[in-house]
Amino acid sequence: LHEGHLGIVKMKALARSYVWWPGIDKEIETWVASCSPCQETRPVPPRAKPTAWETPTTPWARIHIDFAGPVQGQTFLIVVDAYSKWLEVVHMKSTTSEATIAALRKLFATHGLPDTVASDNGPQFVSRTFELFLAELGIRHALSAPAHPATNGQAEIMVKLTKGVLKKLEPEGWQEKIDKLLFTQHVTPNTTTHRSPAELLMGRKLRTVLDRVHPSYSSEIPLDSTTRIREFEPGDLVYAHSYTGGPIWVPAKISQVTGPRSYRVKLEDGRTWA
Repeated sequence: LHEGHLGIVKMKALARSYVWWPGIDKEIETWVASCSPCQETRPVPPRAKPTAWETPTTPWARIHIDFAGPVQGQTFLIVVDAYSKWLEVVHMKSTTSEATIAALRKLFATHGLPDTVASDNGPQFVSRTFELFLAELGIRHALSAPAHPATNGQAEIMVKLTKGVLKKLEPEGWQEKIDKLLFTQHVTPNTTTHRSPAELLMGRKLRTVLDRVHPSYSSEIPLDSTTRIREFEPGDLVYAHSYTGGPIWVPAKISQVTGPRSYRVKLEDGRTWA
């Protein structure tokens, strides 16, 4: 019955075509399970769905970290906040535990300490130096399964996103390109939260160049020419207020900027007013 190593289902079908005895199915299953060639060549079992991470209730409570690279010969530390999806990308010259700790210290100085840091089992993340660093700060270290980056899903998604973007960039001026990438990511609404990472992490929207063209844009000092507060440059033609009698406004030309709101002007008759 098992001479062709056809597997449990086909072996049962063949057996039932000719014979039957009590417990035949169980015996066939046991026989196939004990067959070394069958077990050594059997298909990979279906992947188990990774255990979902608990959703944090506050910003920067749990961050996911991982390395992306090499990308055009460069390596980057990826850090993502699980609550706000805020992304940080650090251009790394080294991937040692010490270099990783130095990069995280800078981020902690800006955002504060997280409750949990999630990472894979990379050597820099499981070293005693790194574990002591987190322990001294009272940060819990959650490790994902070895060789299964999907269990560190937040960072894995951002690693793929960041790699894809960085590969499109020219291999020069990395920091400027990273800054532009991060700024765009921080102000773009997330498809899951429907709010930008900046709103969720910082409680406000970041002002962008696009705000300058928005109809409802306003600032303390409006930039358009309809405002009452105007700025002039040397050579601009203006009318100067006269305090000496005669016409209230006298044609003049800006000759010098003397302060934030003060100018020296030259009148048509050659006189200079300040």
